[in-house]
Amino acid sequence: MDKLAFNAAATIDEQRLARQVLAHEMANVNTTGFKKSFEVSLKAYKADGNGFDSRFQPQIFHNDAIPMVQGALMATGRDLDIAMGDSTVLGVTSDSGALAFTRRGDLALSPSGVLQTATGNTVKAEGGGVITVPAGFSINIANDGQVYATDPAQPGVPQPVQIGQLLLRDASQTPLIRTKDGLFQPKDLPAGSDFANGTKPVSITSKALESSNVNAMETLVKLIEQSRSFETQVRTIKESQTVDEAGASMMKLGS
Repeated sequence: MDKLAFNAAATIDEQRLARQVLAHEMANVNTTGFKKSFEVSLKAYKADGNGFDSRFQPQIFHNDAIPMVQGALMATGRDLDIAMGDSTVLGVTSDSGALAFTRRGDLALSPSGVLQTATGNTVKAEGGGVITVPAGFSINIANDGQVYATDPAQPGVPQPVQIGQLLLRDASQTPLIRTKDGLFQPKDLPAGSDFANGTKPVSITSKALESSNVNAMETLVKLIEQSRSFETQVRTIKESQTVDEAGASMMKLGS
């Protein structure tokens, strides 16, 4: 009975990460450009060491690669909003100052006119550097990532001037993982590394945003399954205790 209770307790402990991942996904159902990751599952593995050859333990296995499944597009009409298509990601500066990538396209301007994300990460330009918009200029971002600025005070018909090119990469052939600040980086390369484009062309949709790719209904069902599994393991531990106590009482000598 001790082995039964031990395996049930080990299952509860191993499923802890899965519960945390599902809670994290539910918390980001409405986060712009959010990508779920950390697919987890339980597998039985043979425990080495002294004892019977039939000893197996539950152990969690996870895959932290980010699936680049595109979320639904939301038209906003805002000049600084972009939605990345297919496996396109946008290069930004992480909190540590290194190069990182994101799918978040709700851009904004800093007080000095530097283009950045809504979370404050500076947008990187192709070839290095940042993109600065002159004060008072309107901005337009083309579908290939070229950034144009227009001076409304220009006499006659205002002519847009290209002021930069967004650093866009196709990650269809490069697995990405999530960093502690919620950004992406190549899985098999050092932090801050750039990577080559894949086979798909980079593309964005202007004046639109990409919603989270988390399926709220699917995640909710998984949370319910986790809750029921937890209750089952707790009942197993309690039943093993009851059976153990009943067996111990049968072994007592009659008075």
